Amino acid sequence: MKIAMLVYPGMTPLDLLGPLQTWSQMPDTEIQIVWKNTDPVMTDAGMDVVPTHSFADAFENPDIIFAPGGRKPTIDLTQDADTMAFLKSRGENAKWVTSVCTGALLLGAAGLLDGYKATTHWAAIPFLEGFGAIPTEGRYVIDRNRATGGGVTAGIDFGLAMVAEIAGKETAQMIQLAMEYSPQPPFKSGTPSEAPPEILQKVLDGYANVTA
Repeated sequence: MKIAMLVYPGMTPLDLLGPLQTWSQMPDTEIQIVWKNTDPVMTDAGMDVVPTHSFADAFENPDIIFAPGGRKPTIDLTQDADTMAFLKSRGENAKWVTSVCTGALLLGAAGLLDGYKATTHWAAIPFLEGFGAIPTEGRYVIDRNRATGGGVTAGIDFGLAMVAEIAGKETAQMIQLAMEYSPQPPFKSGTPSEAPPEILQKVLDGYANVTA
């Protein structure tokens, strides 16, 4: 299993690390962390991610191409010709075209979600239609060979769902157990419908400058 996972300045690291941790436990899997070059990439959490491969030497025919999300840097990246060309070329050859969070907007901007059901972070769902996708709410959405995850923490659910598709349900369950993935959050505030109205408004206010 050959997997190419995009990274870029300003991305959200957990978007990457959730599926990376699950997929790295599949047998016979080789994962490349890919950017334009192999210099360290600063994420929005203040930590560097070091690419293992550049666009030039990444898999030409990956089994999975993956894009993580973020805030304004992700929106800006939709206008980056080199990144769009890389995603388009690999996406056209990949068995699976995938993303977590606003990484779906990158896939959409590369022309890879036209006519496919897709999800993303709840605050970015309205943007999907502009890229030709069919906006669909969910922790993850699989439509033919397109698989997209919701916001940030949904990457683990998405990652395990992909393992089940590729390597079988038993393998996915084994990985889930090995990761001790049994979420019990201290608050029921993880979706707009669950969060208290004042909390939702404060988060929306914080997102107001994302596309500014």
